[in-house]
Amino acid sequence: MATEVQLVNMEINTMILSHFWGLMTRPDEEWDSIRKHPPGIIRLYLTQIIWLAALPAACTFYGTTQTGWSLPGSEQFVRLTESSAMVMSALAWLAILAGVGVMGAFVQWMSETFGSKPTMAQSIAFSCYTAFPLFLAGLCGLAPSIWLAIVAGTIGASWSAWLLYTGLPVFMKIPKEQGFVYASSVLCIGLVVLVSLMITTVILWSMGAGPEYVQVL
Repeated sequence: MATEVQLVNMEINTMILSHFWGLMTRPDEEWDSIRKHPPGIIRLYLTQIIWLAALPAACTFYGTTQTGWSLPGSEQFVRLTESSAMVMSALAWLAILAGVGVMGAFVQWMSETFGSKPTMAQSIAFSCYTAFPLFLAGLCGLAPSIWLAIVAGTIGASWSAWLLYTGLPVFMKIPKEQGFVYASSVLCIGLVVLVSLMITTVILWSMGAGPEYVQVL
């Protein structure tokens, strides 16, 4: 049993790192490879997406419960209770999982307009790897800071936008002019999904799932 778990973990690390490195060094070839050999949706989620989504959730849980942060104009550090942070991290993890699937569904839904017909697995794979820099930006959750979050978020969002605009024409095998319009549409939908998640967060907070603070001297 332990050997099987180790093999699965090795497979996860190998697939994620190989695709990530490939998108940095030879993006066109890597996008073509991802399209030709996409894993099934269940396999894609179990071996990659759930772990990538857990990265920002786990880092934020640790940062908000162990590291803490100081409020502007105050020398006191603030942390979240573990129970509060656990609930919020779990909800964030589920929201990311749903967000990747929703974006993949929209990518496939719009594809016929631009003369491409990817499978749902291919579309979700594209959504996952395009968002990879945003998952990495979640590492800043280990040291909660508004400025660090802004810098990491800006870099991650810019990197993901670059992957989207340069990779979509190659992945969908469409002209660059159509790819630009397609990518812009996907980006707009991504912003709508983000706003929807923010609204859902506010609703959940009002229902009692909000943060509980602990002051640390």
